[in-house]
Amino acid sequence: MTTALFDGIRSHRIETPRYTANVLERAAADPEAPTSTVVFVHGNVSSSHFYQPTMLALPAGVRALAIDLRGFGDSETKPVDATRGLRDFADDVRAVLDALGLDAVHLVGWSMGGGVALQVLLDAPERVLSLTLESPVSPYGFGGTHGADGIRNDADGAGTGGGGANPDFVARLEAGDTTDEAQASPRTVYRTAYVAQPEGQTAHEDAWVASMLTTRTGIDNYPGDGVASENWPGFAAGTRGVLNTMAPQHLDLSGIVDLEVKPPILWIRGEKDAIVSDASFFDLNQLGLLGVVPGWPGADVAPPQPMVTQTRAVLERYSAGGGTYREIALPDAGHAPHLDEPEVFDTELAAHIG
Repeated sequence: MTTALFDGIRSHRIETPRYTANVLERAAADPEAPTSTVVFVHGNVSSSHFYQPTMLALPAGVRALAIDLRGFGDSETKPVDATRGLRDFADDVRAVLDALGLDAVHLVGWSMGGGVALQVLLDAPERVLSLTLESPVSPYGFGGTHGADGIRNDADGAGTGGGGANPDFVARLEAGDTTDEAQASPRTVYRTAYVAQPEGQTAHEDAWVASMLTTRTGIDNYPGDGVASENWPGFAAGTRGVLNTMAPQHLDLSGIVDLEVKPPILWIRGEKDAIVSDASFFDLNQLGLLGVVPGWPGADVAPPQPMVTQTRAVLERYSAGGGTYREIALPDAGHAPHLDEPEVFDTELAAHIG
């Protein structure tokens, strides 16, 4: 199965000092004088291809670009140093902007890509005209923290990182599995976790599964390594690969509240999100609470992470410090509001960058 380009989208290979990036483009009506440039950053186990309908729906004067992160899509596969949090990816995005001669852009990040976009904002706020966060990872990472302020449960990030990946899912990614024969099949994961309305996505479902299958697997990419832990559930985050970039000891994006330059933020999410929520089915502690993972030591020791609450708390502090943000929660959308509720998402994005 290969990923296909939609009519009106073309693909570029961009050489940068960091990696060779694949970039999709929907050109502006006047390519020599676009009214603005929007750059999309995809999430984990996906690629730029997921954003093609959104790119095509933007106003005609806008130039739309979507970047494949290292180890995803058609970009070069290079190791991910998780001790830098999401900075390997964020630095790659900035390298692409440099190669294209783009000083400042409207940045859109989905899921893990929302964390990448926040890291770009944290490191180079002058390059972000506006920020759109779609179902973003919490500013305090994925798993292993509690409370609105992201207090770490354990020093070693127990229950987070590469050791938490489903090995059957990883094997099926590696094998290019396109079936829906198992709960861990990428197609089943897409239907049950990425969208809340899979029946409305059948026309492009093969394209989205193909995009997921571009994910490069291994210790240095997805999911990464893990280490043993004395804390439940017996493993902790390692230092290499994708999932470890979001372990709480490696990632803290809450510093955006102290930036002097604070571009406006649009936060758009689905209330049926199974991945990023205050009761995420991908949080080991939540699964322990539900009895899915045995031996859970209780909420006093291993509380589930309130991901949405944490994001809201940071954005409230961002606003109190002189920035602005707007939250849109779509009741019938899942982890990919741009697919579940495209008309609303496209309208809100166009207004935000306008």
